[in-house]
Amino acid sequence: MDYEFKAKIATQRKKVEDLFTYEGCKVGRGTYGHVYKATSKNSDDAKEYALKQIEGAGISMSACREVALLRELKHPNVISLLKVFLSHADRKVWLLFDFAEHDLWHIIKFHRNAKSNKKQVNVPKNMVKSLLHQILDGIQYLHSNWVLHRDLKPANILVMGQGCEKGRVKIADMGFARLFNSPLKPLADLDPVVVTFWYRAPELLLGARHYTKAIDIWAIGCIFAELLTFEPIFHCRQEDIKTSNPYHHEQLDRIFTVMGYPNERDWVDIKHMPEYHTLIKDFKKNSYHSSNLGKYMEKHKTKQDSREFRLLQKLLIMDPTKRLKAEEAMQDSYFVEEPLPSSDVFDGGPIPYPERVFLADDDTEDKSAAVKTSHQPPKVSGHDQDVPPAKRMKYPSTTASDFVSIQQHELTRSSNYLNFPLI
Repeated sequence: MDYEFKAKIATQRKKVEDLFTYEGCKVGRGTYGHVYKATSKNSDDAKEYALKQIEGAGISMSACREVALLRELKHPNVISLLKVFLSHADRKVWLLFDFAEHDLWHIIKFHRNAKSNKKQVNVPKNMVKSLLHQILDGIQYLHSNWVLHRDLKPANILVMGQGCEKGRVKIADMGFARLFNSPLKPLADLDPVVVTFWYRAPELLLGARHYTKAIDIWAIGCIFAELLTFEPIFHCRQEDIKTSNPYHHEQLDRIFTVMGYPNERDWVDIKHMPEYHTLIKDFKKNSYHSSNLGKYMEKHKTKQDSREFRLLQKLLIMDPTKRLKAEEAMQDSYFVEEPLPSSDVFDGGPIPYPERVFLADDDTEDKSAAVKTSHQPPKVSGHDQDVPPAKRMKYPSTTASDFVSIQQHELTRSSNYLNFPLI
């Protein structure tokens, strides 16, 4: 190894701390690491950025996949990765993104608290429609390029604040995303448990080894219902047990309580699900005879003859083969009736939501943790329910110096399937 050349390159490599100011501006903390709101030290650049520091000494394979995919993906409704910084001295990895002031987790929580306190929040009539249309647009782009997101939830749907992209939705957190064009093994063998608990499709809960982009559509249906009601539709009070077995009795019970028990005439392949025999042993069909989605939504003031309900119904079909595709959903009559969806979800009006609050170094803002360290079922208040954590599979740690070769492998493999050159 040419150590002199290596030392020379190290002195030329741009460092995060030389280019950006971010100390004391932490806005997020999760299993991945820290996120900071950053500003450029270049006085000509007034833009705000998000700096994501990957936790630990090195980088996980999921972070490698995220970087590899985001370097190729380019769409108005998918978060843009601007730069990757590798710090060899302290073995840290930083990802630079456009900064999004809001996300659906905060927005829904704001409305839920306002509803609890009987306060009015003035938003455009087409806001939910605009949010949903942009989410579908971003997912349609991912799916058309053979990418499954596999972790859609409100916390991963960002909304841009003031600026040239005000009110633009950005789908973020691609750490679970995978190419599904030509997997070497069934996806369930690679990642046995995917999608955050409350947004996990029934075929996943029943142990499907081969699943499709329909799992993302189910998650979008859950988010749509939450936007209409300000409550997670399939909220389960028991913790997401850390296991490689995707079957979960309580989560299935919650889905059946809202939707009704799946009819084998409507979902023919259910009897081929790996956990089907466990299902018929654990559940009695008659226990859910009076349950259906229409009753649940009418309790939350969404009528069954409305176009938003009819679209929701098609997104939350139990049989994944019958669920709408993203492009079909975007052509639904819901989006052609007035008011039409807008590229600015605030429709040119003021933004009623507060800006992000900076966190202290020892603070966490865990948008995904309903359960901390206790193994007891979590106590969740009716108006401040947090989202449980996605199941994160552990991969061997990869050092920053190993990162480039791994990244090139991922990029070479993925560029065979995507329809545009590397960025």
